[in-house]
Amino acid sequence: MNNIKSVFSIKDLENLSGIKAHTIRIWEKRYDILQPMRTDTNIRLYDLASLQKLLNITLLHDYGYKISKIATFPQEKIPFLVREIISTKNAKNHAISAFKMAMMNFDQELFFNTYNWLIAEKSFKEIFRQVFIPLMNELGLLWQSDTITPAHEHFVSYLIKQKLLVNTEKLQVLKQTKFDKVFVLSLPMNEIHELGLMYLNYEILLNGYKTIYLGESMPIENLKDLKKHFDSIVFVSYMTVQPDKDCINEYVAKMTSELVDNNTELWFTGRLVEFINKEALSDKISLFDSFSELIDQI
Repeated sequence: MNNIKSVFSIKDLENLSGIKAHTIRIWEKRYDILQPMRTDTNIRLYDLASLQKLLNITLLHDYGYKISKIATFPQEKIPFLVREIISTKNAKNHAISAFKMAMMNFDQELFFNTYNWLIAEKSFKEIFRQVFIPLMNELGLLWQSDTITPAHEHFVSYLIKQKLLVNTEKLQVLKQTKFDKVFVLSLPMNEIHELGLMYLNYEILLNGYKTIYLGESMPIENLKDLKKHFDSIVFVSYMTVQPDKDCINEYVAKMTSELVDNNTELWFTGRLVEFINKEALSDKISLFDSFSELIDQI
């Protein structure tokens, strides 16, 4: 956790920018766009300034600038052109790059400035779907490839959670408009990845329903208590790493036997849904492969 990266390999740059290492090498050799440091064994290493420059160049390249042209620009012109591009509404790629840089530098100010710039043009729902979800998907891959540390991921995830909580609170003070069911949101035991569940809570509130958010590591027997208070319940569970895929059907069967009746439904989503045996399910159980599928069902 304390091994914070400030120097990157060319593979790290590939993972963070989406530009293949082979292409980065060609750009360096032909156009001198980056000046890597070298180890004693001649391995390329890059600092945060190089990462920032490559992310900016990537944005310009995506918008049609040829790399041969970019290479002729004075150093200060590249960020100037980036600012011109991001003044348009199509800001997704820049925002993701800016949030990555905020994460790599542990820079809260850059995170908030980027978010404030986005919220001036987009709704929170649009920001979460168009920017935060792709960003978190990328971070999962970056963590798996050891490009970022858990500290990086936790830093940016916490800031996103803050924004989710602020925007969720704005909905919680509004009057409920739909009364046919109540949504109870929880995570299985030892499942701690609650960002997705928090966003579903926001979306359900946005649709006018009452929600009961219980969060991580909720025992099934404790969920039964909710049935004493509400007549019609949809229990929503988001499963990323728990329960283990070898035990997931046993877990679903237990939830079904403990919770399901004529007035109760179970909705499951998350990465582990693909391991659930669909043929064994009650008609009171729904599986969703994505946020959008579940939200469309509300």
